[in-house]
Amino acid sequence: MGTIQYGNGDEIHIEDRALAHLKIVNATKLRRNESFTLSWRHPDGEPVGRSTIWLHPSIPLRFTFTTPEAPELNARWIQDLMQSASSSGGISLVDEVLDRPEEALTSAAAQ
Repeated sequence: MGTIQYGNGDEIHIEDRALAHLKIVNATKLRRNESFTLSWRHPDGEPVGRSTIWLHPSIPLRFTFTTPEAPELNARWIQDLMQSASSSGGISLVDEVLDRPEEALTSAAAQ
């Protein structure tokens, strides 16, 4: 379980694989000088509920991972997170979207 340290140092706990994808989206948006919100459900062991933060390029942000190797990234998940980041609701951290077997077969047949 990795963490995001934002602003005053509060830690937000997010699973490493999700955090790796979120890091790409956050870096892209903040590099463009774009502000947005990030919402997530609290993991087990924390108070039940969800939280939202406002991300702004001027506020310090640190990603810490528990695994030393970066995972293979899922381009579709990054694309979905980027689309939500650009919406009025901001990023809503959702479970990874995997291609269904029939979609993968259709994509392969089209090539």
